[in-house]
Amino acid sequence: MKNKLDYKRLEEAASKLKALAHPMRVAIIELLDTNKEMSVTEIYQCLELEQAAASHHLNILKHRGVLKSTRKGKKSYYSIKPNSVLSIIECVAHCETK
Repeated sequence: MKNKLDYKRLEEAASKLKALAHPMRVAIIELLDTNKEMSVTEIYQCLELEQAAASHHLNILKHRGVLKSTRKGKKSYYSIKPNSVLSIIECVAHCETK
């Protein structure tokens, strides 16, 4: 009996992979992996980006389910959504072994 593909899960994984397929977004993930939670200001200053560019990349990662954001006063803070990136890495690693 063949395994049926779960197209919804496949679309979700593809969406997250597309979000990660940009060097600046990978840099954001690396930064947040080290610092756990950072404000938009901290992120764009560390990466030497324009604020608008940082916000654009952060919104893509948030809407694709890779990051989560919280507001504290006037500032938005971003962190990696638990298991979002880890599950993608494990999936890719599993695919490589077959």
